[in-house]
Amino acid sequence: MTASPLTVIGLAACDTCRKARSALAADGHDVTLRDQRAEPLTSDEIDDLLARFGDALVNRRSTTWRGLSEDERARPPADLLVAHPALMKRPVIRTESGAHLGWTAEIRAALSG
Repeated sequence: MTASPLTVIGLAACDTCRKARSALAADGHDVTLRDQRAEPLTSDEIDDLLARFGDALVNRRSTTWRGLSEDERARPPADLLVAHPALMKRPVIRTESGAHLGWTAEIRAALSG
């Protein structure tokens, strides 16, 4: 049995994204990486992800976040994610039935083949 196709939205250089892709492929999923630097998310895609995950989509623990001024941090999340793609919590894993944010044990279990 082949598991469903998945799209991992993240960064090619992100260790967590690489781990997720490797584990998902090992479980038999057809995994595609969408590197958000090479192929940025559209405004509609960002709005959809914000509707699903809220402010959790913005990684406030990241180096990028720590480098922002207080004025920049006060901007709406959608504006921040357009201006700074690396600010998005990674990975976002799109499935045929929805999406998952991050690479937690719960998400690994939900997506295991």
